[in-house]
Amino acid sequence: MDNLRKLIESSLFGVCQYLGIKLKMPTAQIRKYFIYSSLLTFGSPLIIYLIMAFWMRIGYYFKARRNPIWDQ
Repeated sequence: MDNLRKLIESSLFGVCQYLGIKLKMPTAQIRKYFIYSSLLTFGSPLIIYLIMAFWMRIGYYFKARRNPIWDQ
């Protein structure tokens, strides 16, 4: 069961983990809130989750392409 949880957490985008770090909350609690809100609102938080995942990935690409010569 623990291996399955680690596999799912590593294969997803890491949005809940990122929010947990920023808000200083346990990641499991944020995941629970996300699941409950998705069930109550018929999946509309999924759109917010995907937008946040896209935004996080775009940030990684911009940081990777930065030229260190201009960073002074």
